[in-house]
Amino acid sequence: MRLISLPGVGSEPDGNWVGLSLPRRFICDLLAFARLVPSVPTQRTMQLADVIAARRRQDQRISWCAIFIKAYAIVAARRPELRRAYMPWIWPHLYEHPVNIASFSVEREYGGEEAVFFGQIRQPELLSLREIDAIIRRHKVAPLDEIPQFRRALLLSSLPLPIRRLAWWLGLRVDGAHRAHFFGTFGISVVASIGAAGLHLLSPLSTTVNYGALRWDGSLDVRLTYDHRVLDGANAARAMAELEEVLHGEILQELAADQPALSPDTDRRPGHRLSVAAPQFSVC
Repeated sequence: MRLISLPGVGSEPDGNWVGLSLPRRFICDLLAFARLVPSVPTQRTMQLADVIAARRRQDQRISWCAIFIKAYAIVAARRPELRRAYMPWIWPHLYEHPVNIASFSVEREYGGEEAVFFGQIRQPELLSLREIDAIIRRHKVAPLDEIPQFRRALLLSSLPLPIRRLAWWLGLRVDGAHRAHFFGTFGISVVASIGAAGLHLLSPLSTTVNYGALRWDGSLDVRLTYDHRVLDGANAARAMAELEEVLHGEILQELAADQPALSPDTDRRPGHRLSVAAPQFSVC
């Protein structure tokens, strides 16, 4: 559809106007508020060969999304600054939520297009990795109208633009407890399963975790994008270091306990390590 005719362009074929779907409206609204956040990405290269090997020995592998949700939730439960949010109204202050609420993204089909939806897990550090993985898998396969967060996002996105933006403003900026309830206290969003990674995620949340693809030697680039009004660089760096410790500690122990018994011919030589070539990721 062409609204204005210009000299010299009459011979060009007309393109098509594509209306914004409800999920695309949701992303547009999210980014409208995310761009107001002075976010800074920080990266740490983690050596996770032992975690990879423990995961590979499982009959049904737990997704990396579940692993990182629980690991980061353990860190955030110990570090209250990771559960804080900048609140500008009525006067600028930081709100600290008493518990973790993880927000994770999943890709679903809606109206013939691939769309991003967001699910939540309350206090994932208290759940097993299997329980977290089951929640993520349900969000990926259950009918959209069975997931409360999906229904709420579609309903909100069906409203006129001024009403939507007012609802987002109220939810993100007025009451800290409502903000945590509707949006979570931290986020995780990854596309590592298709060999890519975001370098600087835009999010209205105070912290968001993402990671890239595993290398042959078991190393992995993990990124934490944080709101600089809430955290300083040293806080973020310490959180990343503790995240790696948790992955080698609590997470590795749980993975090791959740695997079949070794067969008699399994190589038990000291220092023997399983190959980590061609690891497979699960999308959040």
